[in-house]
Amino acid sequence: MVVALGIAACSSEPIASTSTPAAPSGSLNIYSARHYDTDDALYDKFTEQTGIDINLIEGKADELIQRMKSEGANSPADLLIVVDAGTLWRADTEGLFQPVTSETLEAAIPNYLRHPEGHWFGLTQRARVIVYNPETVDPSELSTYEALAEPEWEDRVCIRSSSNIYNQSLLASTIAHSGREAAESWAEGIVNNFAREPEGGDTDQIRGVAVGVCDVAIANHYYWARLAKSDDPADREVAESTAIFFPNQGDRGTHVNISGAGVAANAPNPEAAIAFLEYLSTPAAQATFALGNNEFPVVEGVEVDPIVAELGEFKTDSIGVALYGENNPEAIAVFDEVGWK
Repeated sequence: MVVALGIAACSSEPIASTSTPAAPSGSLNIYSARHYDTDDALYDKFTEQTGIDINLIEGKADELIQRMKSEGANSPADLLIVVDAGTLWRADTEGLFQPVTSETLEAAIPNYLRHPEGHWFGLTQRARVIVYNPETVDPSELSTYEALAEPEWEDRVCIRSSSNIYNQSLLASTIAHSGREAAESWAEGIVNNFAREPEGGDTDQIRGVAVGVCDVAIANHYYWARLAKSDDPADREVAESTAIFFPNQGDRGTHVNISGAGVAANAPNPEAAIAFLEYLSTPAAQATFALGNNEFPVVEGVEVDPIVAELGEFKTDSIGVALYGENNPEAIAVFDEVGWK
């Protein structure tokens, strides 16, 4: 069962997975910045299978990170779950995670989707795609993220604020691939091509394309899938008026980000935390993630939602997502320099 966790007040050696029948036990305290019904179903299933009750605190990632820092060694958190590799990196630099050794996790989750020393692990993938209006854009005009910075896209691009971690991670990946100068050139070109000043979230960018404010937008794929599956006819009309393009198929591949989690540095029950991460890497749990929230699994061979499957297969950028965090400060500096608000 999932219950509310009340307010409460490390070793550098990797914690090893324990898979013996007698362990783990007790309860598991999760701090999560994911707020999906899908996750509640996974919590309940884990409790059903193991007898380990889950105590859940939900909040924004920055709030949870600050809370763990304030709680210090007395923090009850066993596990922190957030929705971006850059945020995982930030939590790790604050000393909030401990290294984990798990053959199960290392076998299931590709290297580029987890911390190289086991501080955190990707749980789901989301592709940052180009959403376009088929009435004004032929897909043959689309190719790469970089191409959207060219003059022909002037006044045609919708994208959210530079304060958004998804955009920060996209630019951080560009820095990793092509260097700061190329990243500056791209960011400056996108600013020049804004159809409007950045406002709202990814769904707002998609709506902007649908109503003709802009011809293209950059957004995470699952926001479009939510609209396509919505019970609201107006939402479905937005999806029907737009289409998805996976950029950079001829070179590095489409940028992907992750939801992920790490075992807390002062976890009271690290064995249960590891067991939960291992459970989330099983095909059944991965399918629940994918089918319930329109995300891509991190484990190969897992079924995705039919709406997402219709988007087709695509090449993903396999650069290590840990670089999104390492390059985050530089990405923010670039955004500031080019005036991307």
